[in-house]
Formats: sequence, structure tokens, C-alpha cells
Amino acid sequence: MIPTQHGRRDTPTQHGRFGFGRVRGHGSRLPAARGGTGSPPRKPGEATMAESSGRDEWDECLDAALEVARQAGEVVRAALKTDKEVLTKSSEADLVTETDQKVEKLIISFLQHKFPSHRFIGEESVAAGEGCHLEDAPTWIIDPVDGTTNFVHTFPFVAVSIGFAVKKQLELGVVYSCADDKMYSARRGRGARCNGEALSVSGKHDLSKALLLTEMGSSRDAAEMKTTLGNMHRLLATPLHGIRQLGSAALNMCAVAAGFAEAYYEFGIHCWDMAAAAVIVREAGGVLVDTGGGPFDLMSRRVIAANSEAIAGAIAAVLEQRQPERDDAATGPH
Repeated sequence: MIPTQHGRRDTPTQHGRFGFGRVRGHGSRLPAARGGTGSPPRKPGEATMAESSGRDEWDECLDAALEVARQAGEVVRAALKTDKEVLTKSSEADLVTETDQKVEKLIISFLQHKFPSHRFIGEESVAAGEGCHLEDAPTWIIDPVDGTTNFVHTFPFVAVSIGFAVKKQLELGVVYSCADDKMYSARRGRGARCNGEALSVSGKHDLSKALLLTEMGSSRDAAEMKTTLGNMHRLLATPLHGIRQLGSAALNMCAVAAGFAEAYYEFGIHCWDMAAAAVIVREAGGVLVDTGGGPFDLMSRRVIAANSEAIAGAIAAVLEQRQPERDDAATGPH
């Protein structure tokens, strides 16, 4: 159903605008992830046997994701300053535009042509009634415009997010930051990069000296907002250096991967918001866990992405928990 109306190249650069992080040592090991959604963190930039032996069957997938992410990003960037028809989905704050739908169709059409046997989970397709079930078949997990509210308001934190899983394990991720032309990418076991330069999480492991990222989310339910604000209050009282909200889950997680912040946490996030960036965080040496401190589950709609288990555990110990409905609990065909 249609929602109701409401109202560059992936080439190296010298550190870019923000000065991407330093290469550091090995991260801590992750608990085993539910649903096979990843592997332990690794030393950023560390070569692997697969990498040194040449290309494998998923390199073509990464090349395709990079190509279509840039195409999609050009569409988003061109539309940023235009008038937009804004629709709503689950709440008055859960927005969608014609660009979201156009870009998702562009991405899926491009990838289907190259990989006709692959499956797709897309934010707008799920909103239109399709199922959201991760199976063993190669599956693309797509958020065409991550940060739609930012996009509507021309707030320049908007991304195209394309993740890829095989046998329920995340294999690669591409996040293109449209406004500032930053292409984040990662292959499992191959490291994470931004515009060709290796990414690394920060080395701060004391929560009192950490900068965190989170989001209010689109729910305006009074009880959920009370929990969200209460968690921010408790964390700030620990204390912290601060909490920021970029308005894009994928870019929040990429900020952790780049060493700009020590952690990001959120309840109510969706699989398409974090699939691509989850690979990027891990390959930059970071960790992913559930908000309660257990194994990360892509379909649970709960995540802490952090530079270390120490920071992730300290955050989990403070958070009041809530249980959003799982993404794979939604109705629709498998």
C-alpha cells in the first residue's frame, strides 16, 4: 500500500574533510552473533589469505554495490534542495518521499539485472507489504535514503545504505554519504575504507571520556520517549563527554568506524538501517552487541556499535531495555 499523504569514484584521498582515524591494534572478540550476522573484529587494514590470493565470488557484488550506491547518491544529492512530496508511514515523524521510492527501485533494478537469483529486503518494499525474512540465499538489504527526515529538511546527513548477506552472514556493506561525497565500504575479512583510506575505531575505552551517538527515533509513544530520554539522562550522568544525533543510523555507525565517536546505540532501528554499516564497524576493529550486552541480532531492532567490548558493556549496563517488534515478525511472504 502507498502511505498516506502528510500535508565518486571510490578512490583514495588524503584524509578527506574530517581526517579519518588511525590504524590501531586488534579489537576485542565478539560474542557469537545470532543468525550468523558477522564475525569477530579484526585489525584494521590487516591483510587476509583471501585478500592476498586475489578476487573471490563476492568481489563482483562489492563492485556493483559501489557503482549503484554512487548512482543512487547522485539522485539523492540532486533532489536535496528541491521541493518534496512528503508522506508518512508508521507515525507523523516516520517520513518517506518519492525519492526514497525512486532510489530503491533504481538500486534493486540494477542489482537484479546483474544478479537475478539474489533476494532483496528494502525499506520501502517492506513498507509496501513485502516480507522481511533473512534466509540462506544471497540477499541485499537496502535503505535507499537513510535519514529521510534530514533529506526533507536539507540537513546534510543523508546516506544510501546497501548491505549484502549470504547464509544469514553479512558479507559486505556500502554506505554513501551523499552530501559530502564519502563512500564507506567493507568486505568481511578485508577491512573497512572511506574513499579508499583504511578506517579505524578510536582507542578510548573509558566511558567517562567517550562521545556517544543515538537517535530519538520516529515513535512518539509517550512510554517509549520516556525510556529514550531516561537512557540519555542516565548515560550523561555516568558521566560522558557528550551525546550526538546525526539523524542517520548508517552514518552514526560509520562515525564509530572512523573513530569520530566511541559508540552508537539505538532501540527501534531496522535491519536495513544497520546491515551495511555493521560490516564497516566490525572491519574497522569495532564490535556489535545487543543493547542488553548479548550477541548482536540483525532482526532484533536493537544495537550497540562500539569501539570495544569495554565501552559496549558499560553502555549496556546503564540502559533501560525495551523490546521492539522484530523485523522478521512482520507479516508478508518469505
